[in-house]
Amino acid sequence: MTATKGLEGIIATQSSVSSIIDDQLTYVGYKIDDLAENASFEEVVYLLWNQKLPNQSELDSFKEALAKNMEVPEAVIDHLKSYDLKTVHPMAALRSAVSILGLYDEEADVMEEDANRQKAIRLQAKISTIVTSFARIRQGQDPVKPKKDLGFAANFLYMLNGKEAEPVEIEAMNKALVLHADHELNASTFTARVCVATLSDIYSGVTAAIGALKGPLHGGANERVMKMLTEIGEEENAIPYIKEKIANKEKIMGMGHRVYKNGDPRAKHLRRMSEQLTKLTGQPKWYNMSVEIEEFIKKEKGLPANVDFYSASVYHSLGIDHDLFTPIFAVSRVSGWLAHILEQYANNRLIRPRAEYVGPTTQEYVAIENR
Repeated sequence: MTATKGLEGIIATQSSVSSIIDDQLTYVGYKIDDLAENASFEEVVYLLWNQKLPNQSELDSFKEALAKNMEVPEAVIDHLKSYDLKTVHPMAALRSAVSILGLYDEEADVMEEDANRQKAIRLQAKISTIVTSFARIRQGQDPVKPKKDLGFAANFLYMLNGKEAEPVEIEAMNKALVLHADHELNASTFTARVCVATLSDIYSGVTAAIGALKGPLHGGANERVMKMLTEIGEEENAIPYIKEKIANKEKIMGMGHRVYKNGDPRAKHLRRMSEQLTKLTGQPKWYNMSVEIEEFIKKEKGLPANVDFYSASVYHSLGIDHDLFTPIFAVSRVSGWLAHILEQYANNRLIRPRAEYVGPTTQEYVAIENR
C-alpha cells in the first residue's frame, strides 16, 4: 500500500449529486452557470435531494415545508444567549446549536428514509435561523422570526437585518447560496459521509461537517479575503500590497483552487454581483481593487480567482459581519451535505481506509526498570 497525501486524486466513492469534470461544475448534470442564472435556491436543494428539478406543485410544497420548519426551539435560542458572545467563534456556536437541535427532534435516531428526509427539511430550514439569531443576539437585538411568504434567500436577509431586502440583494444572496450548495467530495462533505457511514444520525453528520468547514483551509477563505481588502484600504494600495505579499512568499487568499486548473466556474457570477452591489452601496472600490488583484495575480502567477474571492465583497456589501461569511457558507452547503448523507444511507458501506505504516519496526518490549 502507498499513501497519497491529502487523498489527492483518489476516487473514494460513487455519487450522482454533483461532478467536477474538465473544470465544469454540475449539480445532477445541470451546469452551474445554468442554475446560477435561472434557479432559486429551493429548486437547487430539491434537485440535489431528489435528482430532478421540481414542477410548480412540488416546488410550492417544498417551499411551504421549509417555511413551516424555520423556527427553532426556544431552548436553542436560550443556549445561544448563554455563550460568551465577545469571544465565541460563530462556527463554534453553529456547530453546538445544530448538535443541540438533535436533542429536540423526536425522530433524531429514526433511520427510515422518510424520517431522514423530514429531518433534512428541518435542518435545512433551521440552520439559517440559527445563524441570523446568533448574529442579532450578539448585537444585543432580539432574533427576528421568519416570514412564511418570503423565499429562502429573502428570509435569511430579513431575519438578519429585521427588514426586507432589495431585489438585487436577494438576487445576490440567492446566487451565492446556489453556487455554494455542493462541490463534490470536499473535506466537509467527506466528513459527513464518513460519520453517517457508521449509521450515526443526520444531526451528527451535519455537526461533523460543520466542524470540518470551520477549519481555515476549507471554510473561511472569503473572510480572509475581506480582511485583506480592508487592510489595503484604497485602490492605489492594492498592487504594492500584493507585490509585498508575494515577495514575502505569503499566500493570497481567494486565488487558485485545488481541483480547478483553468478557473473556478462559480467566480464570474459573484464577480458580476459584486460589481452591482458595491455600486449600489457607494463603495465600488471593493470591486475595483478585487479586479486589479485578480488580473495581477493571473498575470504573475497564472492563478485565477475562485468563488471565495468575490463572495467576500458581495457579503460585505450586504452588510454582513465578516466572521459570518463561513456560517453562511454552511447555510448553503448543508443542502449538499444532506444530499450526500441521504445518498450514503441509501447504499451504505462503512468507510474504513487503510494507512501506510512508516514507523519503527522489529522493536521488542523492555521491562520498565531497564528503560
